[in-house]
Amino acid sequence: MGRYEVACAAHRWEVPERYNIAQDVCDKHSPEKLAMVWERFDGARRELTWGELQALANQAAFVLRDAGVGRGDRVAVVLPPTPETAAVFFGVWKLGAILLSMSVLYGDEGIRHRLGDAEPAVLVTDATNADRFADAGVRVLVLDESGDASLLAGAPTDPISTDTAADDPAQLYYTSGTTGLAKGIVHAHRYLLAHEEFVYCHEVREGERFHGMGEWAWAAGIAPLLGPWRYGAVQCVYQREGGFDPRRQLDFLSRHQVSNLFTTPTAMRSMMAIADAGSQYPCGFRRVCSAGEPLNPEAIRWFREQYGVTVLDYYGLTESYPLVGNYPWMEVREGSMGRPMPGWDVRILDEDEQPVAVGERGEICLRARTNPHYPLGYWRNEEAAAETFGGEWFHTKDAASCDEDGYYWYEGRADDVIISAGYRVGPFEVESACLEHPAVAEAAVVASPDERRGTIVKAFVVLADRFAPSDALADEIKAHVREHLSAYAYPRRIEFVTELPKTLTGKIRRIELRHLEAQRARGEG
Repeated sequence: MGRYEVACAAHRWEVPERYNIAQDVCDKHSPEKLAMVWERFDGARRELTWGELQALANQAAFVLRDAGVGRGDRVAVVLPPTPETAAVFFGVWKLGAILLSMSVLYGDEGIRHRLGDAEPAVLVTDATNADRFADAGVRVLVLDESGDASLLAGAPTDPISTDTAADDPAQLYYTSGTTGLAKGIVHAHRYLLAHEEFVYCHEVREGERFHGMGEWAWAAGIAPLLGPWRYGAVQCVYQREGGFDPRRQLDFLSRHQVSNLFTTPTAMRSMMAIADAGSQYPCGFRRVCSAGEPLNPEAIRWFREQYGVTVLDYYGLTESYPLVGNYPWMEVREGSMGRPMPGWDVRILDEDEQPVAVGERGEICLRARTNPHYPLGYWRNEEAAAETFGGEWFHTKDAASCDEDGYYWYEGRADDVIISAGYRVGPFEVESACLEHPAVAEAAVVASPDERRGTIVKAFVVLADRFAPSDALADEIKAHVREHLSAYAYPRRIEFVTELPKTLTGKIRRIELRHLEAQRARGEG
């Protein structure tokens, strides 16, 4: 057996009956060890030992308790990434309460829905955002605008904790679905034990410097904060001013000698605009991993050329994450999401929940309740929870195929397939081919109604700088994809746009573009 097979055969889940995230991630560390290096866009900088962060976490717990927070209560947090924000997270879990962390980028309607649905006991925010919640109907606790701990100052630093079961609720995430209002997913304390991407993919070492680019409001932001800390890494945290600035980001990583990095394809594509990034911002990366959306081969090649490291892509959803990954001790096949994580029973199934043949398209499914990450359910929505989580298999609604060596290849959402003139076309492969053209910065591919073929492949394209829309350029991109992909799976229509519709996590909302094309076909758009 190879190393992958050995890892899978040897894997055992070890979930204690009693478990608390704050005790495992925060309280267990030696007080004198460095925990965090924090820097803000304006140059403000702090270094905190575990002793200092543990004291802040205890203060946060006392403040929240004095505000009436108890076991099972929800605590909403709308804060930028700071030491105090992390301390509030730990304070919530120290009381046996449930964390609902929301991005400062959320719109007011999105936050209003989450607050109304979760009914938190308190909301913790900063002075910059406090006015947004004047009429929110929830008690608001405000940190200084500067991020200083005035709210926490004076509170006891004595150790405080609550005995919790591994199955007790700890985290409430809301899914940014393509239809309907977001649903809250409830995770137990044990869910963190399943985040072994930091063992198998990142291979986190004690004391090394780690940075996660995800925001502390969703799984791909909070897991890369808590997971590496659990294994003793030093978190390097950068508080951005606004949107993602690739130069500032790379400068931060270079100056702080980050060796282990979690990024996203969206961030990587932004970095790719810097032709000589490796020489301008030298970094000693040992491991770089990516998740959140499919990783295009050209992004892997760019990072390898600039920094001499192969980016390892892994895959998962808020409900269960990560299911599939690439590993540093296994061949990386560019464009493949890798192989199922050790300990995760993941299969590619057809509509009857039967395995598909090698190379056939099917849906990525996880055998339910077989790992610690499995959710407790949807918040106050037992019907939806039973439908999604009650069967033998959890259906991701993501399509993939598996090659003869067990590698999974992403083929888009299960409902994104394009059938044109009898051919089945996965949009992701067309988008990847488009992105290989130097004029294309971003691309989204959907089915567009066509009288002769039923549907055809259409690409919405955002051009790179220095390129202007033209019929000639559209024809050039079509020819490029036709040549590099196939004679049928290329965009017969191209529409140049200035931006693509996306979720807050940067995923392209193809459903909006499909609806737009359907409306146009009906003469409504």
